[in-house]
Amino acid sequence: MEIRDGGGFELLAASLRSSGSDLDVFVEVLADKLERALPGRVVVERRALRRFSKEKRVARIEVALGDNRYTVVVRQGVLETRCAKAVRGVVLKTEELPLNGWLEALGRELAIEAEASEQSRVALDQLLRG
Repeated sequence: MEIRDGGGFELLAASLRSSGSDLDVFVEVLADKLERALPGRVVVERRALRRFSKEKRVARIEVALGDNRYTVVVRQGVLETRCAKAVRGVVLKTEELPLNGWLEALGRELAIEAEASEQSRVALDQLLRG
């Protein structure tokens, strides 16, 4: 898969969207792939399904790339996707995006980082290859 133009990430995003009919599976797969590919840059918050339940589901994913924070929040079976611009830890602007736009923006940012950093390139490669 070609990483430089983000095309490989777009293929991954398409495969994730195809499993989007099951929101829980989609979010779990996305969280797992991002956590493994970008350790230390991804925070995944999980919540118990029911009170006192040991079974947990992803409630929120946040990916920090450069000055941008890409966030997915699951609320009552609906995904909310946002991109926030932060400077020195202060969020200046938050934009709500449709899922496709969020995935495309994340893919572009990952491709840009992959160009600049070998570590980011390896992380993107891991994300694409699962």
